[in-house]
Amino acid sequence: MQYPSTKKDNTIDTYFGKNIADPYRWLEDDRSVETANWVKEQNATTTQFLNQIPFRAKINDDLTAIWNYKKETRPFIEGAYTYYYKNNGLQNQNILFRKEVNGEEELFLDPNTFSEKGTDSLGFVKFSKDGSLCAYTISEGGSDWNKVIVLDTHDKSQIGDTLLDVKFSDIAWKGNEGFYYSTYRKPEGSKLSVKTDQHLLFFHKLNTAQKDDEIVFGAKENEKHRYVSGSISSDEKYLEIHGANATSGNRLFLKNLETDSDIIALTADELASSHIVESKNGKLYIFTNQNAPNNKLVVVDAEKPHIDNWTDLIAETENVLDINKGGKYLFAQYIVDVKSKIFKYNYEGILLSEVALPGSGSVHLFQAKTSEAKIYYYFTNTITPLSIYCYDIESEKSILYWKPKINFKADNFETKQVFYPSKDGTKIPMTISYKKGLNLDGKNPTIVYGYGGFGVDLLPSFSAVRATWMNLGGVFAVANLRGGGEYGKEWHDAGIKLKKQNVFDDFIAAAEYLIDEKYTDAKHLAAQGGSNGGLLVGAVMTQRPALFQVALPAVGVLDMLRYHTFTAGAGWAYDYGTSEQSKEMFEYILAYSPLHNVKEGTKYPSTMVTTGDHDDRVVPAHSFKFAAELQAKHQGENPVLIRVETDAGHGAGKPTSKVIAEYTDILSFSFYCMGVDVL
Repeated sequence: MQYPSTKKDNTIDTYFGKNIADPYRWLEDDRSVETANWVKEQNATTTQFLNQIPFRAKINDDLTAIWNYKKETRPFIEGAYTYYYKNNGLQNQNILFRKEVNGEEELFLDPNTFSEKGTDSLGFVKFSKDGSLCAYTISEGGSDWNKVIVLDTHDKSQIGDTLLDVKFSDIAWKGNEGFYYSTYRKPEGSKLSVKTDQHLLFFHKLNTAQKDDEIVFGAKENEKHRYVSGSISSDEKYLEIHGANATSGNRLFLKNLETDSDIIALTADELASSHIVESKNGKLYIFTNQNAPNNKLVVVDAEKPHIDNWTDLIAETENVLDINKGGKYLFAQYIVDVKSKIFKYNYEGILLSEVALPGSGSVHLFQAKTSEAKIYYYFTNTITPLSIYCYDIESEKSILYWKPKINFKADNFETKQVFYPSKDGTKIPMTISYKKGLNLDGKNPTIVYGYGGFGVDLLPSFSAVRATWMNLGGVFAVANLRGGGEYGKEWHDAGIKLKKQNVFDDFIAAAEYLIDEKYTDAKHLAAQGGSNGGLLVGAVMTQRPALFQVALPAVGVLDMLRYHTFTAGAGWAYDYGTSEQSKEMFEYILAYSPLHNVKEGTKYPSTMVTTGDHDDRVVPAHSFKFAAELQAKHQGENPVLIRVETDAGHGAGKPTSKVIAEYTDILSFSFYCMGVDVL
């Protein structure tokens, strides 16, 4: 491979007396012409390579055929209307429709009209309690910086001006007067890369200028937090505020809106997470992992809400708990060995029944308003496309509400869960899926996927991309690594900071298991992961380059010495620590940071790094510098490429056309570099 020339500079940083060269620091400037030209040349090289793959068009056709089915979301009631999203199959963005009882379907919001290329997307839509007002967010080109627009839902006319530069925010309506939202002050320099560190909670009164919005929380020295959010209780009595400096844990604050009280702190421990589930009959129901790593539900008198007065209502168990509500009941949703179980409780904490689910898999959004009699929820697993079920809260029966008509025959595939030992003997769950009749000859093209961070759990779910891979003879495996949330906070904490290597060891052991059990071999194995999973792939491919034929790090955190200096990256320190906090932490991070562990003259797997030019969460400089380092030091014939998507961010809201194009390239690259012809 002939790669574009990448210049080096003489940048050197010193950490605890040790000099670290950073020759590609100039690629961090996302506004420079030099960086833009480098991206253009790299994309041209990648396109030239991909164009030679003889079955790329077939994979595009196959993926498009599976993707091209009508999609629908669960219905939700706001005011006099029932709302739902639909997509006719290949539309870039889902469209929001609504209808009144016995009324005709009406288009409410079509994000496909936001931009010519479909690169601007609809974020979330939040309605006032009576449904008469709606606030929605727009992301341009995948950026986390959003616009907020308010509509009168009766005639869909805009109310007031568009709010600009809103980031990492919810919308919490205070009656019909206005709403609370969160953002940072607009940074000096590049909005896509400059560090953002002090989040503020504002109140926007309708028909007033954004510049006049009141700062409610976050400006005072004792209120400063990296992430702040506000929400309103269902009875509209209380404003709940979360203040956090990391992606795990938060302090919980409360303001009584009826008495216009001062904001009071309910908790002081930033390492624990707590939020209010319900305000009912003078009591607050609070979901927390305070002294309960697998979570619990507590109750407290709303007049004396401090943590010292909390009483357990649904106690912690050996399985991870989540709490939802619907009708007059609470629903406890547990993760049991990476599968969902749901139980119905009353507000006295008495267990009433277990909810009968459609099968073994995962359930999403099991919730409804207090006034509603039905709950609509999603059910899926690796070989079951996402379907919608309707659960009658009183009769406790579920019926199928909607099922996709998709070009995928689940009966032709099988999926199984295994538990394999990691390096230290810890048993790690992994789900392996493939076409029935698979020959365990050790040569099947296989992708092993992982994440392993931030308490995120990877529950079984269907993917058109994975279905395409399996349909062409591939095996797809998902490893539930430490650092995730599948077994609660202790599982999460077993893969952070000075224990981060556990995550990489878990993933390496997954790859070795797949080889030992004859699913595949090192010549037919790909490692895949995105964001924190991109760090995972970068780490394992530099630690064990001969274990994988293909490496697919997407939007990865790859420069671990400097990740905390960009945008909101400093908030990830709970998981990673930082290179500046201690000599021990610096040396530990340096030992696995992908960028700093590329060795001269080493044969690395065939690699395709993917990122987006508008990714302002994990800035693309991580991927740029890693790709440049690999291209400079890699030895051998395996290609090392980078694919930079334009007008795309970290992933959310990416248009269908770009998603299909990207995964066509990823699957084609993987099969081709494994020497597998799928024609």
